[in-house]
Amino acid sequence: MQLRRIQSSDREAVGRLCDRSASGDPAVEARVREIVAEVRERGDAAVEELTLQLDGRAPGDDGSYEIPKARWEQARASLAPDILRALERAGQRIVDFHRHQVEEGYVVEDEGVRLELRVRGLSRVGIYVPGGTAAYPSSVLMNAVPARVAGVGEVIMVTPGATPATLAAAHIAEVDRVFEIGGAQAVAALAYGTETVPRVDKIVGPGNQWVAAAKRLVFGDVDIDSVAGPSEVLIVADEGAEPRWVAADLLAQAEHDVVARAILVTTSAAVVDAVDAELTRQLTDLPRAEIARASLERYGTAVIVGSLDEAVEITNRYAPEHVELQVHGAVQLADQITCAGAVFVGPFTPEAAGDYMAGPNHVLPTGGSARFASPLGVYDFRKRSTVLRYTHAGLVRQVADITRLAKVEGLDAHGRSVAMRLAPAVDEAEDDDE
Repeated sequence: MQLRRIQSSDREAVGRLCDRSASGDPAVEARVREIVAEVRERGDAAVEELTLQLDGRAPGDDGSYEIPKARWEQARASLAPDILRALERAGQRIVDFHRHQVEEGYVVEDEGVRLELRVRGLSRVGIYVPGGTAAYPSSVLMNAVPARVAGVGEVIMVTPGATPATLAAAHIAEVDRVFEIGGAQAVAALAYGTETVPRVDKIVGPGNQWVAAAKRLVFGDVDIDSVAGPSEVLIVADEGAEPRWVAADLLAQAEHDVVARAILVTTSAAVVDAVDAELTRQLTDLPRAEIARASLERYGTAVIVGSLDEAVEITNRYAPEHVELQVHGAVQLADQITCAGAVFVGPFTPEAAGDYMAGPNHVLPTGGSARFASPLGVYDFRKRSTVLRYTHAGLVRQVADITRLAKVEGLDAHGRSVAMRLAPAVDEAEDDDE
């Protein structure tokens, strides 16, 4: 197995590497638009028809895809005790990290004017948990726990394949309801509501291109976290990096999906040689080797740089979801990484630790959006509103400036709506200007 190699001096090749378009397949977009319209118009009937057609799954005896709580309990009881404990520990670590993100409101009072910022949890959110080629109980925890910490009123989960582990995670994360549906029809059901699936205020969670296209389409009618692209890791390694570990971490990313991106940026061509050999060796007994190999053959790349400063420049330009720093002086180098979803510092901080147990969220910006976007957090599940209260004296102090600014903008009714409350005060203010 050999990574594609490019030199950092080849600016055109580096530019192509960093340019990951977020646009979707037009054929997928067109079909998703039809699916969303069908679900919006026909509700549960469309969800059932599409789920039977695409997933071969029929609804329950009650005509709903909702999973009863009794099945959650059975799932939790069926898990091996050590797996259950690991999920519980992960959930608590996510709580411990995210509780510091809870934003408090505040009040400002000044000469007859009281201004308040109120911060509240959303009423109802939907979380999408992928299924299919892998089960992701960690995604349940990473999406639902911050919502609960934020004070969300109700958490609705959809997934195309509910495993015992994902149901146990839903129980741990205090999810309210789970529906065994997936794809664009699940997103549409959450966005617009059906006879059995409640309408939510926001949809979060990763999914395939069908899910991403649906989230993009319903945004505006409902909020979303982001339109997630393929998962990605960029590993910065110097000549002292351990090739086995670098290769293992590249494979850990590549096994997600055939479109996952695993990138190595290194000061040493010898490291690339050693990593290539390790990739070949480790692929021989990897259960998801076919997926990982396809990902690496299509996207796996090694960029050979002249210095770590150059590595930092390329990393910030790529703006990856995950960055690993397997270099001497990793702590100092981490301060220079300004565009990344999460930074993993030093050889004993593998990206997989962040996926499962560390505590920070693993739902991260992809496709270069780390230039401006952030990890999923409590702040994504809270809304802010302002409350304004003027006394008579407070309005008197500002009326002249309000009417002046309204006049500048040509919005005379704005100024008049204030002035008519305090006509004498307006006259006095005008007299003062003469």
